[in-house]
Amino acid sequence: MTEIAVLTPAADDGTYGPHWPQVLDRLRAALAMADVTAVSTPWSDHAEDARGLLAYPLVLSVLTWGYHQRHEAWLSALRLWDEAGVRIANPASVLAWNSDKAYLRRLEAAGVAIPPTLWTDRVKPDQIEAAFGRFGTDTLIVKPTVSAGAWKTGKVSRGEGLADPPPGAAMIQPFLPELVAEGELSLLFFGGGFSHAVNKTAKAGDFRIQSQYGGRYATVPDPSPAAMALAEQVLAAIEEPLLYARIDMVQVTDGRWLLMEAELIEPDFYLSEAPDRGLLFAEAVRARLDAV
Repeated sequence: MTEIAVLTPAADDGTYGPHWPQVLDRLRAALAMADVTAVSTPWSDHAEDARGLLAYPLVLSVLTWGYHQRHEAWLSALRLWDEAGVRIANPASVLAWNSDKAYLRRLEAAGVAIPPTLWTDRVKPDQIEAAFGRFGTDTLIVKPTVSAGAWKTGKVSRGEGLADPPPGAAMIQPFLPELVAEGELSLLFFGGGFSHAVNKTAKAGDFRIQSQYGGRYATVPDPSPAAMALAEQVLAAIEEPLLYARIDMVQVTDGRWLLMEAELIEPDFYLSEAPDRGLLFAEAVRARLDAV
């Protein structure tokens, strides 16, 4: 068995304790199909000294949940690992820029369709009020540009105040009712090849589709050609080589698909919903190892 490292949440971060070990178990089961075993280690344990990671032929950052709450330390660690020559996937450069959702502006400039978005260094009440008129909506979504798992993501209606505004740079978007009515579609790619698709829907009365908020996931056997085309357009706009990618999108009422996020750091791959239970992921890891 070839031994690789999987980076996990910081040792003192108990936020994700009930969840990430289950995802790790799915990853390990998949990797075993390619004769690969995964050693888990908190990413923060290596934030100031990369030597512990250099022994591994491959380091996966697929469980570094919580990095967004220690963003400066995360960026510093990525620079350290890159300079030390840690063989990390996806590349450290990708893990850095993908940690700030402002990357969506670059993809939009490349022709990728995203929801209408107002970008701001800090949310102010007058910006919220102006956004209602600008977007022609009575409901907005406000979220930090550095965030994950709907952290500090708020939904605000016209005439209300934002209860817990993001602490820094943020994005303001019209609430898309299609996210509640139809759900968000995730397309998974490993080694550049399409693996599977999952539709995620929120529980009744909520707008967040993450499992910790009661979100439900269902396999989509045949995603539409238009959805596949958007995902491929996103991947083509990213120049760095990717071992894995999850492309999240929503279809709006006029039939267009809009990119919500390109998850390239620590996405859940939903391997329990994958028809091959992650074999393509394991084969992509094995191919990367054999190429070293």
